[in-house]
Amino acid sequence: MNTKYLIPTALLLAAACAAAQQAPAVKEAPLRAHLSFLADDLLEGRGTGQRGGDLAVRYLETQAAAIGLQPLANGSYRQPVKFQGTRLQPGSSIQFAAGALTLTPRVGEDVLIGTGSGRADVVFDAPLVFVGYGAVAPEENWNDYKDADVKGKILVMMVNDPQPTAAEPNRFAGKGYTYYGRWMYKYEEAVRRGAAGALLIHTTPSAAYGWNVPATSFSLERFHAPGGGNLLEGWLSEDYTRTLFKAAGFDLDTLRAAAERQDFRPVALNISAHSEIRSSVRQVEQFNVVGIVPGSDAKLKDEAVVYSAHWDHLGKADGPADGSDRIYNGAIDNGSGAAALLAMAGAAVQQPAKRSQVFLWPAAEEVGMHGAQAYVAAPAFPLKRTLADLNLDSMNFAGRTRDIGVAGAERSSLVDSAAKVARQMGLKLAPPIPDLSGAYFRADHFQFAKAGVPAFNVGSAVFSGDGHFEFEHAHDAAAASIVAFKGDYHSVKDEYHANWDLSGMVQQAQFTLNLGYEVANGKAMPVWKKGDPFSFVKR
Repeated sequence: MNTKYLIPTALLLAAACAAAQQAPAVKEAPLRAHLSFLADDLLEGRGTGQRGGDLAVRYLETQAAAIGLQPLANGSYRQPVKFQGTRLQPGSSIQFAAGALTLTPRVGEDVLIGTGSGRADVVFDAPLVFVGYGAVAPEENWNDYKDADVKGKILVMMVNDPQPTAAEPNRFAGKGYTYYGRWMYKYEEAVRRGAAGALLIHTTPSAAYGWNVPATSFSLERFHAPGGGNLLEGWLSEDYTRTLFKAAGFDLDTLRAAAERQDFRPVALNISAHSEIRSSVRQVEQFNVVGIVPGSDAKLKDEAVVYSAHWDHLGKADGPADGSDRIYNGAIDNGSGAAALLAMAGAAVQQPAKRSQVFLWPAAEEVGMHGAQAYVAAPAFPLKRTLADLNLDSMNFAGRTRDIGVAGAERSSLVDSAAKVARQMGLKLAPPIPDLSGAYFRADHFQFAKAGVPAFNVGSAVFSGDGHFEFEHAHDAAAASIVAFKGDYHSVKDEYHANWDLSGMVQQAQFTLNLGYEVANGKAMPVWKKGDPFSFVKR
């Protein structure tokens, strides 16, 4: 045998094996085509419970089939997501009795009210109790409820978390936001405590958005799991809260200061409320779209990596057909992620990884992450065999960059895999910044994290807090367009533009797919960092 050919042959085999570990190339043409269609007026903003949403689902499932993705075990690409839609009706009101005074706030200006109960008519009386931040965090040795019985009462609480102190600069993530600070957690905890309702005290710094944000939400249809919410859910403006507390003999600032201490105990406010909430209620069924690329390894194919990007946006607003723009197209949020996922899937089917890959388009992210929650409750692969969820939401539309955002990856060993992939692509990881707005808890990957699966949103620098992106071809226009988009967020201005430079979006999608292949072909499952709150979750 002539041995001079052995080394080159071995090298060729090694190179072939190495190539098999890499992700195929994501192409711009299909990504752009999918994005332009999903953001078209024809789809009417892909609203939850609206015709445009149904069209989006039909498009995604047909594209999944055309690409060659495998359906779920039942032969369908659709996974049902059921919940209730509730819209506040005229005549709804709340009235407070504080001592000898009766106060009637202006709904929409002083107070926002709604119900999560799924009942069309809710009329009840209940006392108010101030519960500080309403947080129960064992890892922080913190319990705002102590042993107080709050069943049947209306809880009044602050938004955000207990703030850091000189003695404890890192409590509740320091300057960052934790899930305990989110309105969603506070309403959920009120339900767990058997409360009748929860009213959150709004300030722009603590909520990280103005009064207009919850005011808009409460003026539209709101969505809940069937019978899963409080009789009363709402917000109080800071000024009105101050007036209400004063009428009952309490000072808001004094109570706030007390709530910053670990020994805080709930305070009965000597205020009672009479609530009359009239709502239209309907049962809603939407669909996640799920497609699978089976793994190539006989032993590892029963494990999976999930890529996710929600398909829904805010839909078509009510109002007269006067020619004004009433369509929330959601081109960036999240037509970009949904389109990128289709382009990634088209590449992945050409060269499967060792483990299976799940491409998931969740429904109803904008109205409470109901789709991701439904998938986690009934996953295509058991959560114990789900390695990670890599989520895409609001992607880069202004050109290639020299860095990639991986905020949240530092919670798990995924950050090491991300750093490796970034180096291979000639990128660097964007420096971490404090999560001042609770962004980690506001996208679909969070539902996976809650269930114990390492997860984060890949490259979401558009809303990173400082608009950070290091553009490959540095120019003010690209950076300015990213920053300017914050003003278009959740508005009718979020529309597709044919002149967008999508090279950065392709780059972001390629990084995500490369990272997925790195995990799917790896030797070990990603794990949460020791001490992270999600490391205590059993799956």
